[in-house]
Amino acid sequence: LELHNETRHDNTDDNTDEASGQHDADLDAEPDRDADDRIEDEDEYEAECETEAEAADLLLEPPPGVTFAAVRDELEARVSRLRRKLQLMGSVNTDALEDLEELEGRFEHLESQRRDLAEAKATLEEIVRRIDAESQRLFSVSFNTIQAHFKDMFRKLFGGGEGDIILEDPDDVLDCAIDIVARPPGKELRSLSLLSGGEKTLTAVALVMAIFKSNPSPFCVLDEVDAALDDANIERFTSLLVEFTQTTQFIMITHRKRTMTVANVIYGVTMEQPGVSKRISVKFEDVSEDGEIDPTTAADQDHDAA
Repeated sequence: LELHNETRHDNTDDNTDEASGQHDADLDAEPDRDADDRIEDEDEYEAECETEAEAADLLLEPPPGVTFAAVRDELEARVSRLRRKLQLMGSVNTDALEDLEELEGRFEHLESQRRDLAEAKATLEEIVRRIDAESQRLFSVSFNTIQAHFKDMFRKLFGGGEGDIILEDPDDVLDCAIDIVARPPGKELRSLSLLSGGEKTLTAVALVMAIFKSNPSPFCVLDEVDAALDDANIERFTSLLVEFTQTTQFIMITHRKRTMTVANVIYGVTMEQPGVSKRISVKFEDVSEDGEIDPTTAADQDHDAA
């Protein structure tokens, strides 16, 4: 700095000294901006100045007792590091702003879709929650009603005893299993799998009739339900069917004569001649006391069957 000031004030014609002074001044201005512990920070200089012009004048003035020769090696090393950093940064992307706008637009589009999906998910979860709550309420009401009817139907079909349907997990009524327990008269309480064939049949019929009583159906098809029942159980079974004929029409497939006696109409297939099948239908009201069928009615029935 001293060399530069002397060269500037003396205005000598020595081109070599002039170039050296100019080079020292250029290097001196830059290190003042990047000075370390020995050079005060640029912001501290600007904070002491009231105008930008004063800040520039202070930056041009070196700190007291510091010469360029003392910090030259350090400044050159710092300049080399900064140049390497610039090289590592690579070339400047002139399309960066356009790319930024494109990415921001895509982000906004995707974000709006994400918000829509989140709102749709929340709506669906709320709908599912309401459906589950209503399903649980309806199931609980129906289950309690069927449970009470089942106990009554069980006693009617067995002539006593005790039957019940139980939820394995009352806190999860929609997904838990349902157990059926039965205690026929004179026996201990046991699960359905330990009952005999006839007892299983009567228990199943009791459950079906309990469901029909809570929610009547217009018709019901019973296929060989009475196959495993003895005559006493068939009597109780048919008596129960007669009670439900006011609300439900039963279509029964059976080979048991006692079951046929409670039917209003019988449809069957007979073979009057070998190898020739014939469909017939009989109404019990058209049968006389001696077992004869009214000929007029029989002719009509043959015509209908044909």
